[in-house]
Amino acid sequence: MPQDFWLNALYSVTPTVLIGLVFWFVLRAIIRADRSERSAKAKIEREERAKMGLPPKDA
Repeated sequence: MPQDFWLNALYSVTPTVLIGLVFWFVLRAIIRADRSERSAKAKIEREERAKMGLPPKDA
């Protein structure tokens, strides 16, 4: 009887934990991609401003 209880508890919690992990990985990937894209865009903007002889944009 106690073994059935713990097995049922494990089976009931497992899907929630797995979906939570998938959600966390997806959000982490989106946030990292956004951070990388913003960094690349800022670098390109600095290079273009330097080519045109403009001062660096203030942070």
